[in-house]
Amino acid sequence: MSELRALEELEAIVSGLLRDLSSPGRRQLMRKVARDVRKSQSDRIKAQKNPDGSAFEARRPKPKPSMGNYAVHFLYPSGGSGPPRAVLMKSWMRDGQMLTGYDIEAGGIRSFFWDKIIKWLGVSPDDQNKSGGKIRNRPSLKEKAMFRKLRSPRFLKSGANEREAWIGFVGDVARLASVHQHGLSEEPAKGQKAVNYAMRQLLGLSIEDREDLLDSVLKHLAD
Repeated sequence: MSELRALEELEAIVSGLLRDLSSPGRRQLMRKVARDVRKSQSDRIKAQKNPDGSAFEARRPKPKPSMGNYAVHFLYPSGGSGPPRAVLMKSWMRDGQMLTGYDIEAGGIRSFFWDKIIKWLGVSPDDQNKSGGKIRNRPSLKEKAMFRKLRSPRFLKSGANEREAWIGFVGDVARLASVHQHGLSEEPAKGQKAVNYAMRQLLGLSIEDREDLLDSVLKHLAD
């Protein structure tokens, strides 16, 4: 008998045993199952692996940020309902849709979305010669592990009742997670050409996960 077949038969036996539990007992067990599964899925995403143990397909290499050694001047929406403000930046870099540089008015490093810039303005000789801080390729701007935020309790939720336990992504990230889970196509940003994303299975139970769950359930029943 194959390992999977034996596992399925044991799961069927344990499922029958669960029916003998009281409703409060099943709720307690299902809550524990949900917590355990959420943790195992989060740990696996952190390890950048699919349920079968294979590694997530690596990101496509990103173009290196382009550095600017001249001043740029543009209108950008204000944070509230007020009029847009003029931004003068020195020592800037563009990384994809993000423009980061030293904002003269703010007196520090700031980032702006390229596609939200309302209008490019001319730069006077006086502004071109103004002093400004320098921006370097800081560690915070370097590439980090995929789905780092998605695996956090804020987005990866769990829940249970007396009949079932569940885990899943909530909010806007649920759509993003689905794109990667099934290897779908999507526009990276509004109006951009759709990109075919590699399948990276964020959620899924391996045989080891199922065996651990069975061990946990049997221990609960024995106690």
